[in-house]
Amino acid sequence: MPTQNPPLCSAFAGHQRIAAGTYPEVATALADQALPAGSLLVFDDATGMQVDYPWPAGYTPQSPAQADIDDEPPATPSVGRPKLGVVAREVTLLPRHWEWLAQQRGGASAALRRLVDEARTAHASADQVRQAKEASYRFMSAIGGDLPGFEDASRALFAQDRADFSNKIAHWPPDLQAYLAWLSRNAFPAQ
Repeated sequence: MPTQNPPLCSAFAGHQRIAAGTYPEVATALADQALPAGSLLVFDDATGMQVDYPWPAGYTPQSPAQADIDDEPPATPSVGRPKLGVVAREVTLLPRHWEWLAQQRGGASAALRRLVDEARTAHASADQVRQAKEASYRFMSAIGGDLPGFEDASRALFAQDRADFSNKIAHWPPDLQAYLAWLSRNAFPAQ
């Protein structure tokens, strides 16, 4: 069974990165800090999303890949194949879609799994670029939305212009530049 890396996050006090690592490591580092209320922002490194801190007791964040997977099968037997990780969810389709799915090899569920796997493979690089742009923008707008050149940097990010993006954030605080460079590393096509 493959091991998953624990989710990582970074904490900023103002525009300075003061802690980074797993959620428990960052919580330990922040517990030693005497920071005024409202001066601390914590971001998930995979998504660029701001996360609330302090975390509730027993809080264990999940990476986006883990969020939809339940490691434990339900206590009561259910339909499907819980030991294989199959999860039942509702799907809404038009009648013509259901008719087409019913005619496919293995039935509707097998056909949907094949279609999803094909789409994931075919669009993997485009999805990676999109996710990197979205993570970068989430972080930028939460922590640097009031910085000079924010709008121009956002336009450069979504235009996939690495050089212009770097130029637009070049005068931003060094920790923001470094974190944004890391978050946006997959947001630009290889040149």
